[in-house]
Amino acid sequence: MKTKFKPNGNWIVLPDPVVTETKSGIILDEKTAQANAKRSNILKIISCGPNCIFVKKGNTVMIDPRTEATRMAIDGAFYLMVQEHQILGKW
Repeated sequence: MKTKFKPNGNWIVLPDPVVTETKSGIILDEKTAQANAKRSNILKIISCGPNCIFVKKGNTVMIDPRTEATRMAIDGAFYLMVQEHQILGKW
């Protein structure tokens, strides 16, 4: 996933882990897709704001699955935005 979008402050752009169709072609209802997405809490950073000091673009990070993220469409794809303090750790 690529985007030219650059977040402000200490916001971080992550890929949206919601999968609406399985690899075998089964289409999942919204409730099932959302439930499965909550299990995906290890994500690779797509973009970081200028005030991020702990992480940078390309880091693989762990977020708390209970974190409230902002889901938004950017450049025709869905992404999650969280603030840097919501990152639990990085690799």
